[in-house]
Amino acid sequence: MWRTHAVALALLLVGAALPPARGLGEERVGSARAVASVAITVDDVERSVAFFTDVLGFARAGDVTATGPADETRWRLSGVQARIARLRLGTEEIQLVGFTTPKGRPVPADGRSNDLWFQHLAIVVSDMAAAHARLVAHGVRAVSTAPQTLPPSNVAAAGIAAFYFQDPDGHTLELIQYPPGKGDARWQDAAGRLFLGIDHTAIAVSDTDASLAFYRDRLGLAVVAESLNEGVEQERLTGVPGARVRITSLRAPAGPPGVELLEYRAPRTGRRLPAVAAVNDLVHWHTTIDIPGYRGGALVRDPDGHAIEAVASQ
Repeated sequence: MWRTHAVALALLLVGAALPPARGLGEERVGSARAVASVAITVDDVERSVAFFTDVLGFARAGDVTATGPADETRWRLSGVQARIARLRLGTEEIQLVGFTTPKGRPVPADGRSNDLWFQHLAIVVSDMAAAHARLVAHGVRAVSTAPQTLPPSNVAAAGIAAFYFQDPDGHTLELIQYPPGKGDARWQDAAGRLFLGIDHTAIAVSDTDASLAFYRDRLGLAVVAESLNEGVEQERLTGVPGARVRITSLRAPAGPPGVELLEYRAPRTGRRLPAVAAVNDLVHWHTTIDIPGYRGGALVRDPDGHAIEAVASQ
């Protein structure tokens, strides 16, 4: 579905790809205050809203239509007609963006967690067994073989339970449960809720140091944790045989959510995002980062092609 002739035609029809990271300038942009939201391009907004609200406990927070020259410039697409649904879980927000025109391409059916376009949301739960049972009851597609608890040998992440699954469009999401003493302190205050909030968005990267130069040195996020995840639990979690993953967690002062870098030390077979991938393709996510004093707002791509929007809160 990413064959060359189809890509060339799509480029003519829907517009150019987003500019690379240099669109933010080469110097430090500022000190990030917060990861404000994560946006996911979906095929059918109502279907996706129903999934996130009925299955995962999100609540509607607003709904707008995007069209006209400003949005065409922002997204580098012509003839834009899109609907954006805002959803909240706890204090965190996501956006589901559905394009009526121009329609984009589906998520590659053979996508893997180590492909460099990979991105997920980590949804915190208070009871992994109950949350997993809820997904099973709704017929949700699993990526992981079952919920996995990271072993004591992984000191930085020991006791964390996680499970990968997919939404109706094939985007990967994660359930995560933190034991006492790990993760943000508020994840230990469930107050009777099963789904608590969004801890982070994770992205596959080819080179952690290059990504740190972007997210830490230029956008001002701070490294708060690092680990090396490997072994049978990581393989079963990600669906990637032989997975050996360097994980680096970054936060802003107002976080969570944060940004988590996933560098697959093995296998190093992850595919790069096609250079012409556009905002209306269902593989597209973008993360909005609030940087006080920043003047801009255009979407740009990080060193591996993940889309970022830097904005200044009003």
